[in-house]
Amino acid sequence: MDVRNIGVVVEDVDAARTALQWALENIIRYGDIITLIHLYPFTSSKSRKKARLLRLKGFQLALSFQHICNNFSNTKVEIVVTEDNQERMKIVESVREIGASILVVGLHDHSFLYK
Repeated sequence: MDVRNIGVVVEDVDAARTALQWALENIIRYGDIITLIHLYPFTSSKSRKKARLLRLKGFQLALSFQHICNNFSNTKVEIVVTEDNQERMKIVESVREIGASILVVGLHDHSFLYK
């Protein structure tokens, strides 16, 4: 069986956690790699402190998602936290970079997919 890379969008909403839980129970196979992807909002170069704080909060959120994954045996988890670009295409770039074969997204009213 081939090892797959499964991308999971990390957002601080219940829909994202539910989507991860569903993926763990229904599509993740032994040996698959789960890459947790969090995009924090674009900030101007003048706001380095703000960008650093957003990045830190993104890592903390991703670690809480990693904790959910740890309840399932034999899952390897990677974390990607990056600043979104103004065109909202960073998620596409991230998926390509990690070579994900599946992208898991929890849809909700304020999802980035609707923007």
